[in-house]
Amino acid sequence: MADWVVVVDDDITNLKMAGHILSKANMRVSAVKSGTALLDFIKQERDETPDLILLDVMMPEMDGFETMRQLKAWEKEQGKSDIPVIFLTADEDTNSAATGLALGAMDFIKKPFLPELLTIRVQHIIELTHLRKQTA
Repeated sequence: MADWVVVVDDDITNLKMAGHILSKANMRVSAVKSGTALLDFIKQERDETPDLILLDVMMPEMDGFETMRQLKAWEKEQGKSDIPVIFLTADEDTNSAATGLALGAMDFIKKPFLPELLTIRVQHIIELTHLRKQTA
């Protein structure tokens, strides 16, 4: 079965671009436009969880950091395993990277992203996560 990535971004162009790039790499891609929509989507998918979430940092209403906090709290409450998260950001502030990594993000990818870099980083994180689950 194809690896499943959920892309969260309030910019439709970024959603389409990431979806196109990852689909070409034979990944199943779902796109949502906000942190709230992601949390609702994840809660509805009771039997299946994505292999990875690409999460934009700067979004209206709820930023990526708060989305991550709420996602991790829900996973813990439900006894679910952690879904790996890679933050997407156009922010030049290194404090954003430190904040995201402290929250448990696996990586940061700068926007606009390079297709090859996006694909390789996503594949590596998914492979590491699969290996970790096999040895657990």
